[in-house]
Amino acid sequence: MAKITRIKASDSPRKEEKEAAPAITRKKVVVKDKKSEKQKVKATKKAEKNIAKEKFGKKPFILFRPFVALFRYLRDSWREIRQVRWPNRKATWKMVLAVIIYTAIFMVLIALLDLFFTWLFNLILGKG
Repeated sequence: MAKITRIKASDSPRKEEKEAAPAITRKKVVVKDKKSEKQKVKATKKAEKNIAKEKFGKKPFILFRPFVALFRYLRDSWREIRQVRWPNRKATWKMVLAVIIYTAIFMVLIALLDLFFTWLFNLILGKG
């Protein structure tokens, strides 16, 4: 059985962080300039594009794009499947039996409704 490690978030900082924290904190006053904000936004967008290019490389030739997309989908799907916690044999059989029982119940219900409506329509139309 796999070992499970629990990680808990704590509200209080660690001892090292408490000791390293300065006794006095100062607040910075920043004067905002609209031009510099626009330049920063443009710079961050360029940086994001560069990161995306580095991560995925160059854009593939247009004929290969569907294959690249399929490969990425399969790769990401495989990563997700590896994270799934699969049920054991006993739990699987319980779920299978539950599905079979519910299917049988609804099959009987639909058959009874079919018989009822057949009888009702025959009665209305005068065939029965």
